[in-house]
Amino acid sequence: MLFTDRPRPILLGHRGVREGARENTLAAFRLAMEAGLDGVELDVQRSRDGVLVVYHDFWIDRGLVHQLAYGELKAALPDLATLEEVLAFFEGYPDAILNVELKSIPGFRDGRTAALAELLEGWSGRHRVLVSSFDPVALFELRSLAPGLPLGFLFHGFDAGDMAIRLGFEAVHPRLELASPERVSGWHREGRFVCAWPAATEAEARSAIAAGVDALIGGWPEVLLKAKHDPGDV
Repeated sequence: MLFTDRPRPILLGHRGVREGARENTLAAFRLAMEAGLDGVELDVQRSRDGVLVVYHDFWIDRGLVHQLAYGELKAALPDLATLEEVLAFFEGYPDAILNVELKSIPGFRDGRTAALAELLEGWSGRHRVLVSSFDPVALFELRSLAPGLPLGFLFHGFDAGDMAIRLGFEAVHPRLELASPERVSGWHREGRFVCAWPAATEAEARSAIAAGVDALIGGWPEVLLKAKHDPGDV
């Protein structure tokens, strides 16, 4: 089980925060940490010229992220951060946990998995990183490149937890409605770390916490913190 020294549930800001700063920026991550969260979830893509950038959508007004050079992306999005810059920022938060979601369009064969593995393997905080993806092939590629890096399989719409277990991934990342007490208990029996997403209301957060998830992702820090410290009735 991952992060066994941390009190449950671990609270992670969804792309940092959803209000007060543009998501997936250093400003959003700073707000999440200043609010008292345990860490953040963030999205990583690769620019045409090989830079790992932190951005969720697959496109901007000028075109697809993976078809644009870093300079073009930065000109359109001045607060766009590279993953290298984010890791440097989190040197100032040595206890923060990072859930790095690797986006898989156009696929892992553009070198994004190798670049991610190299960057994380060389970072002093790699022991507090969990990489997740909807693409199991990309995760397998990462496993071959960085064998010690913990991996989580993201899924929604149907229960793919059993598949994640059969494939040997350390964590399951179900969408919130799939994280029932019965499923969470079963994943725990298999030794898996369970990270549910995304909690937008206190009721959703309390339900996931009552189900026994190990980590909970949400974009509103006050919602997560209130649900954790004041569970109430579910």
